[in-house]
Amino acid sequence: MVQNDQLFMQLLYMFHTSAMQGLGKMADPTGVVNKNLEYVNQTIDLMEMLKEKTKGNISSDIEKVLAEMILELRLNYVDEKAKPEAKNSEEKLKKKKKKVRIDGTE
Repeated sequence: MVQNDQLFMQLLYMFHTSAMQGLGKMADPTGVVNKNLEYVNQTIDLMEMLKEKTKGNISSDIEKVLAEMILELRLNYVDEKAKPEAKNSEEKLKKKKKKVRIDGTE
């Protein structure tokens, strides 16, 4: 594998791992399990953008890995989004964001 292919795969695995942490499927490096579905949605969008921008410029093997990662993240995202606790935590997050003023104080 060419060095750029290895680096690109490393980038994809970084996105994937980070998104799996955001889904609450694995702990972060500190050992804490947190969910952040908004972050996961953004990560999926970023990976979709990479898929489109690199089409025809990466090997078919890497394209397949990227497509499978996106599919896995989407399925897990939809599953987590449908859970009742996800809806409650999203509402709490929206309320908290409304309380924070532009200067960052509450």
